[in-house]
Amino acid sequence: SISIPELMRLLLDEEMLPWDEAWDICNRTFGYTNHTILPEALEKWQVPMMEELLPRHMQIIYEINHRFLQQVEDRWPGDNEKMRAMSIIEESTPKMVRMAHLA
Repeated sequence: SISIPELMRLLLDEEMLPWDEAWDICNRTFGYTNHTILPEALEKWQVPMMEELLPRHMQIIYEINHRFLQQVEDRWPGDNEKMRAMSIIEESTPKMVRMAHLA
């Protein structure tokens, strides 16, 4: 799952592509569905750790999440529970990145 923000970082920062073009390439590269419900496939990484170790990746993850949640809001207006459940960032203590949601 970390390969998604890494490819976005390369496309944005190294190749200087605009977000939408980079995101399109990313979607076509990683376009798959994870059907497993095994706990090891549903790992979560602590946001503070990721912000410290991979700050640019976290910026990209936040932007992906922001754009995704805009789509959720457009589809289910005012459904905060749906947004909370579908967010890539779990609002726990500490906050966690739901890696399966990122994929």
